[in-house]
Amino acid sequence: MNSDGEDISSPKGLARGLTNYGDRDFSLYLRRSFAKAMGYSDEMLERPIVGIVNTASGYNNCHRGVPELVDAVKRGVLARGGLPIDFPTISLGEVFLNPTSLMFRNLMAMDTEEMIRAQPMDAVVLVGGCDKTVPAQLMGAASADRPSLQLVVGPMMTGRHEGERLGACTDCRRFWADFRAARIDKTRISAIEGNLATTIGTCAVMGTASTMACIAETLGLTLPGTAAIPAVHADRLRAAEATGAQALETARLGLTPARLITEKSVENALRVLLALGGSTNGILHLTAIAGRRGISIPLRRLNELSDSTPVLINLKPTGEGYMEDFHTAGGMGALLRELAPLLHLECQSVTGETLGDRLAAAPAYVDRATIRTREAPFEAVGGLVALFGNMAPGGAILKRSAADPKLFEATGRAVVFTSLEDLADRIDGDDLDVKADDILVLQNAGPKSPAGMPEAGYIPIPKKLAQRGVKDMIRISDCRMSGTAFGTIVLHVTPEAAIGGAIGLVQNGDEIRLSVANNTLDLLVDDEELKRRRQTTPARPARPGRGYGKLYADHVMQADQGADFDFLMASE
Repeated sequence: MNSDGEDISSPKGLARGLTNYGDRDFSLYLRRSFAKAMGYSDEMLERPIVGIVNTASGYNNCHRGVPELVDAVKRGVLARGGLPIDFPTISLGEVFLNPTSLMFRNLMAMDTEEMIRAQPMDAVVLVGGCDKTVPAQLMGAASADRPSLQLVVGPMMTGRHEGERLGACTDCRRFWADFRAARIDKTRISAIEGNLATTIGTCAVMGTASTMACIAETLGLTLPGTAAIPAVHADRLRAAEATGAQALETARLGLTPARLITEKSVENALRVLLALGGSTNGILHLTAIAGRRGISIPLRRLNELSDSTPVLINLKPTGEGYMEDFHTAGGMGALLRELAPLLHLECQSVTGETLGDRLAAAPAYVDRATIRTREAPFEAVGGLVALFGNMAPGGAILKRSAADPKLFEATGRAVVFTSLEDLADRIDGDDLDVKADDILVLQNAGPKSPAGMPEAGYIPIPKKLAQRGVKDMIRISDCRMSGTAFGTIVLHVTPEAAIGGAIGLVQNGDEIRLSVANNTLDLLVDDEELKRRRQTTPARPARPGRGYGKLYADHVMQADQGADFDFLMASE
């Protein structure tokens, strides 16, 4: 039985979950007759079924190689006596969605969950990669609780420009900052544009996509050793075939997400997130995935783990390397072996082996320029830290591994932008009253805002400061930033401005104090003044009146709960 009470102990193939016509025999007869219209033989229709989620889309460049991966998965399924059937779901191409891909993550999770549950399959392979697709698929699979294997598309390879290796999208931000500061011209930025993303696959750095791939492997939902294989590598296709071959064995073992996503495996995933210097989005998505199985992730526990988990990976945006370097350096196996004393080694993967079994194998080659030891880490503490205080009573997140330590203990004057539109209108104005030691604050960009919590937390350095050589400032918002971004940027401030959070009460000239040492973020305004402001703050913007936008606005939760829908969380 899975957690929904469904019997998964023996393959049922086409007979699983029959359409209800009031006559079971007729339902199977009709289903078989329609299946035969697709050319299947009787022998094939007697086989157990592996569903394959196909997320190829002309609006998702990261997934350009998905059709080839699906074919490879099918080879593996057929070789083990199963019947592979692929089916489409929503596909989320990060840069092609408005207002933001996060808004549609929950919709894709619903689509994935319901199609797994509604259609006949004994196991399912989830093919995805781009930032929000993997968390959406894992959220849906966690709720459907059918034997599930995640297959990621893999990271793209780097490009070359004038002797320099380039990779989306950390380098795109670096060069765009140079362009805004007039350090490079239009001709050069145009040439760079054509060399940032030159192959299929996800971003070439430890952004959100690769962070989630590594988390999926740590949770045991991906075949060991497959998270970091480049998208164009032949091993990526071999991993797809092996995933298909494993699917029915995973089903035979009864290894559904409920058995793999546990408090201990989630804690392992948090350790890996911190050791990677991974994306801030990783904590948001992992919280949502865990929440589907009734597991909470208190941000104060994140800090406890972060204080004892060093950053071991030298990859952009925290370090210097790219995902192809991580793969050739030893990949997740090498990282997990370094973290082994901190991990719960009894956790299982889709293969049935425990993490301890996996790591007991003889260690392979490790390139220490990319994967450090715990004794000589890249940074002594974890990449993420949660902040609390009167400005963020529910918590906020700082990626300290990608920030400037000189700004970790600071008090500064607030320069406030009340919306994304206000930010775009004024950030580059010559009349903007701003100094290098000020703190930029963006309001009304959280989950319940009309913006839908976009990756806008990477607030640009005001142009007039950038042109004077300023490269970092403290920036605070209730939204997110790309995992490829860098800087001293406080994100996910909870509660957000749209529901009356203190971040929405900040005014120009207020003083804000940040202390990473104390894990605090405070607005230095007395309680009586904040009470007065709360009474006079305008009502939040009107919500959408219909469709998915209304559903999202009505039911999305705050960042500390993963920005999932309240009705999709595991029931108490």
